[in-house]
Amino acid sequence: MEKALVLSSGGVDSTTCVAMAVERFGEKNVSTVSVFYGQKHSKELQCARAVAEYYHLNHYELDLSPVMEYSDCSLLEHSTKDIIHESYGEQLEKKGGSGIVETYVPFRNGLMMSSAAALAMSIYPDDTTHIYLGAHADDAAGNAYPDCSREFSETMGKAITLGTGGQVLVEAPLVNWNKAGVVKEGLRLKVPYELTWSCYEGGEKACGTCATCIDRLAAFRANGGEDPIEYQ
Repeated sequence: MEKALVLSSGGVDSTTCVAMAVERFGEKNVSTVSVFYGQKHSKELQCARAVAEYYHLNHYELDLSPVMEYSDCSLLEHSTKDIIHESYGEQLEKKGGSGIVETYVPFRNGLMMSSAAALAMSIYPDDTTHIYLGAHADDAAGNAYPDCSREFSETMGKAITLGTGGQVLVEAPLVNWNKAGVVKEGLRLKVPYELTWSCYEGGEKACGTCATCIDRLAAFRANGGEDPIEYQ
């Protein structure tokens, strides 16, 4: 039998992937996994749990924070850096149009995909499992997040399939879409975006000015809709 294990951050992209997997495989054959990697707030983990509960899915949590102990990425709770409140476009312009942004967590997607592959073989030992990764084209643009590119997900996917004897497959269904396209698909699937969180800050309301908030708001506007979460 075929199963799906969705890497769930509780945000727009991964929650859209959850809905896509449920539509394809049915909720009884889908599980979600979220990762604590030392991030500054727990909002996204709380949202991932809420999304799993909404869809009646088994949900798993992994602690990979020791790996990031030595990183000074601004998203990490021990970082000495502040989160930049500019769009990705503005940040890339300062880098000459291309370059890794301050909120890139070192090899995070590779680490999570590898861990998810091990988890998939453990919870579904007799099934073929499709790991869903919510990377999309806007994040990969300008090499801001190099582990969000189509080339990266395809290459990691090949390694994971080889390393699991063909039992685990990687899918990145959003990898050629921009954020507006992701939200469009999510609206079709009636994704509960009111349960999600994208903001890099962990306040009561989303800040509305960090790069991921800017992208999220623009994506809903592009679809003629209003983001259902509250902003400062």
